[in-house]
Amino acid sequence: MKNSELEMENLDLEFDSAIRNPQSAILKKIYRKLYQFYGPRNWWPGETSFEVMVGAILTQNTSWGNVEKAIQRLKGEGVLNPEGIHYLKKSQLASLIKSSGYYRIKANRLKAFVDFLYDEYGGEIEKMREETIGKLREKLLEVKGIGPETADSILLYSLRKAIFVVDAYTKRILSRHGLISEKASYEEVQNLFMDHLPHDEKLFNEYHALFVHLGKTVCKKMPKCDSCPMKGFEGSRGQVKC
Repeated sequence: MKNSELEMENLDLEFDSAIRNPQSAILKKIYRKLYQFYGPRNWWPGETSFEVMVGAILTQNTSWGNVEKAIQRLKGEGVLNPEGIHYLKKSQLASLIKSSGYYRIKANRLKAFVDFLYDEYGGEIEKMREETIGKLREKLLEVKGIGPETADSILLYSLRKAIFVVDAYTKRILSRHGLISEKASYEEVQNLFMDHLPHDEKLFNEYHALFVHLGKTVCKKMPKCDSCPMKGFEGSRGQVKC
């Protein structure tokens, strides 16, 4: 049996042990369609937890390719670690992450995040990881420049905590298929998954990564509906809107 088949079998067991309701069944169906079509996405790329955190901040309002260039420059200078960024001047940091766009703003945000990491956890990510998810999320949202999507990306992808990340791709896909209103808030979309799926970090990681891939390749602003693995699927709100 292939690894993807084993993972899908484990998912079925998780769903069977979760609360069974129509919404849960729909979300399971979507996941199965996307996973069987695309396979595991192996997201988020990063050699360390801190690299993932930095990437989550730098990816705001830019493409991942631009973020990768900035990360490579930080690595090249040997400062892609809490201590390196902590002692780096803002002007030096801004110069290194220039490819990510809005580099002065992002330099301020990275410095604010690293200051938070030192003030709250002595610069140690493992101590940060020990914090409960609710309390840590509240603290992250108080850091200048970190909103819900960035905070949840740090929690899920870097710290391996079970929380669902919502982004523009997620909203676009779900609204087009009648599962949410186009005006649904971040919390409303997140609760759809948190309330109807097992709280499993690997599941949330893979589900969100599949949405990102679908949004980038098929469910674009000008969608390619004929090649969509969700073709013909519609939720309780009616017809698919492409």
